[in-house]
This record gives sequence, C-alpha cells and structure tokens, in this order.
Amino acid sequence: QLQLVESGGGLVQPGGSLRLSCAGSGATLRYYAIGWFRQAPGKERERVSCASSADSGTYYADSVKGRWTISRDNAENTVYLQMNSLKPEDTAVYYCAATDYYCSSLVTDFRSWGQGTQVTVSS
Repeated sequence: QLQLVESGGGLVQPGGSLRLSCAGSGATLRYYAIGWFRQAPGKERERVSCASSADSGTYYADSVKGRWTISRDNAENTVYLQMNSLKPEDTAVYYCAATDYYCSSLVTDFRSWGQGTQVTVSS
C-alpha cells in the first residue's frame, strides 16, 4: 500500500526558496502520477503541480508557472517541488498525493494523501 510523507516546509521571506519532498513507501512512485496540492485557511484544496508517469508530462497552475519545478528521483522514490520566488500568497499547507498514470484535474481522483507540510511566506 502506497504511503506518502511530505517534508521541507518552513518559514521563508518573500522571494525566497524552499524544496518540498514527497517520499514514497510501499510502492514505486514512478508508476504513479504524483500531484502537489495546497490548502490555505478558509480555501479549497488546489492542485499546484503534477508529474505524470505515463508520458513524463508535468503540470503547473498558472499561479506558480515559471517559479516552481516538479521533479522525480526514482532512486530515492521521491518527488520534489522546488519553489522559487515565493510570495505571501503561497502560504498554505502543502500535500502530495497519487493517482494512476496521468495527472487528473480532479482532487478527488488522488489518493494516499500525506499529512502535509506547512509553508509560510512572510517578512
């Protein structure tokens, strides 16, 4: 059974960078599409990035495109989210989750949610 654990969150100043990690156990992540999501207080959970397994495609929300990069390290069974040029509006709890092969646009298609990692962007 696939389990995912996020790490790498923290407090960072605007314009700074963080790298989030989504470590998998119980299954090989390269066979899954892995999505990164965030949820700010009072807001719905939104998908910010995703890496497909079927075609190696990647997806980024418009709000993060050009600033963030999703990548896989198959040897480490981990998916990373490199977040550069962070803004206060990026403050949220970040989650990773898995779905089969292709990146779905539906949050409900994802499973094996991690516990989340807090990212706070503030001066």
